[in-house]
Amino acid sequence: MPHHAGSPPSLRDRFVGCLLGLAVGDATGAPFEGLRGDVIYYDFGGSRKVVANPPVEVLTYTDDTEMAIGVAEALLRDGHIDEKTLCEAFARNYGPGRGYGPGMRRVLDVMVVGGDWQTLVRTQFPGGSLGNGAAMRVAPVGLLFHQDMDRAAEEAAKSARATHLHPIGIDAARLVACAVAFLLNNATFDQDEFFTELLNRATTEEFRWQLSRTAKLTPQDSLHHLGSTLEAHRSVTTAIACFAVQPENYSGAIASAISLGDDTDTIAAIAGALSGAHLGVAAIPKHLLERLENGPRGRDYIHELAEKLAAKAAMA
Repeated sequence: MPHHAGSPPSLRDRFVGCLLGLAVGDATGAPFEGLRGDVIYYDFGGSRKVVANPPVEVLTYTDDTEMAIGVAEALLRDGHIDEKTLCEAFARNYGPGRGYGPGMRRVLDVMVVGGDWQTLVRTQFPGGSLGNGAAMRVAPVGLLFHQDMDRAAEEAAKSARATHLHPIGIDAARLVACAVAFLLNNATFDQDEFFTELLNRATTEEFRWQLSRTAKLTPQDSLHHLGSTLEAHRSVTTAIACFAVQPENYSGAIASAISLGDDTDTIAAIAGALSGAHLGVAAIPKHLLERLENGPRGRDYIHELAEKLAAKAAMA
């Protein structure tokens, strides 16, 4: 049951809030992917308006949520990240219409037929992919290993390397998983402690620079300078900031993400996952949750995955 106003959410509520917060953020942001922020403002009346009343009847999630589901399924099966299990889940769940990027589509097309996807991952981008794809799907890792931040970071890196070999792509996944874990371990949100933890975990200069700037932001500051494109260091810190400057406001966090334009679904997915992990499922607006698609791997299934992860974490 969602927590009552005034009482803190239970750990289980936060697990559910994190995964459904991710899916709702993703699906609410999806119709605006690729648009500029000013276009969203002028054509749709701004991001707060579209969060209050989305322009679609059914909120359909994208590859972000589909791959996060795969990560959760793999963790529930093995209790840790096993690359073979993880990639089998990605291939089994793969819906080509979910908005995968061209690089990931190529990898998944090879995975589905049992081909040599590892070579493709190594060779199709010089130095490996530095996109935000590993970060957008990693929240279940932060949930399961929230009691051990070092383990959360390590398993997140393993989950990233299946498809993202660039240090920036890996660092992004590590940071989102650690952010989720930090939030579950702290009933109240301390912005300084949060960013200190993430700065200590960051291994790339790009993320250390972005996080040190982000730590000083207030709700009045613009986030546009942080970036909103698919390169991980130009969007993942932005998503973290969308949450961190308004940690008690799920709608505000995903509205901020959508207002920036570009990779709206992924930035809103990560911001939504963090907000849900902090506030619990009751913080997700009912009108958005009720519109989230509910097919075979829809709203109820995601809720069930989160509860199973909570049960598994409790046994650790």
